[in-house]
Amino acid sequence: MSRPVLLACQVLVAVVTIALWHLLTSVEILGRVLLPPFFFSTPVDVFNQVVSWFASGMIWKHLGITLLESVLAFVIGSTLGVLIGFWFARQPLLAAIFDPYVKMANALPRVVLAPIFALWLGLGIWSKVALGVTLVFFIVFFNVYQGVKEVSPSVLANGRMLGMNERQLMRHVFWPSALSWMFSSLHTSVGFAVVGAVVGWVCRHVRAGSVRHRHRHSGDRGGASAAGVEACRRHALVRAYRS
Repeated sequence: MSRPVLLACQVLVAVVTIALWHLLTSVEILGRVLLPPFFFSTPVDVFNQVVSWFASGMIWKHLGITLLESVLAFVIGSTLGVLIGFWFARQPLLAAIFDPYVKMANALPRVVLAPIFALWLGLGIWSKVALGVTLVFFIVFFNVYQGVKEVSPSVLANGRMLGMNERQLMRHVFWPSALSWMFSSLHTSVGFAVVGAVVGWVCRHVRAGSVRHRHRHSGDRGGASAAGVEACRRHALVRAYRS
């Protein structure tokens, strides 16, 4: 399938989805509206709210804070994931000792950590960054760890037979092996960094997530839905930039 045809199909899916959304929230079917606008809002209300936010300029501050939190979470989480992943992969005894604790930490629901980080780090950006780091770290860590462990024993044996030391093995054998795994994890981690920053709205800090929180609890369903759509739009832009 050519690129223009693929793009047209993707746009068609969006158009059909929005049309169905508008139909189900605005037109009576069998005597009633299937999706009450009070709970689901309408595409028109969402569009008007988004335009109002950008026209007034109030959204830029929230977008800036969300972007900062996402970048910090991605950089810190991916750096720690790469370093600790390499370290554990090259130290089998250390990896075996910490294996159950790493798995328990990874199994912990991230959302429940948001109020805990708020207590530990306050209501500034760092509690939201910490939440994003927990999402990014494990994705990168497990991919880098597996990438290093996937190195063929015969390749290692050949390298050592040729007189390569540990530093040369790291540079010419382990690092190239882990690169494809690492970049694959980074591709996914960007989205999770944004998710961590937006989900942090439960901490009630000023950012895009708190906009949705405020509109939802004030009964403004259009504003709450618009905030959710705006978060999806930012995530789509991030994915487009990565590809």
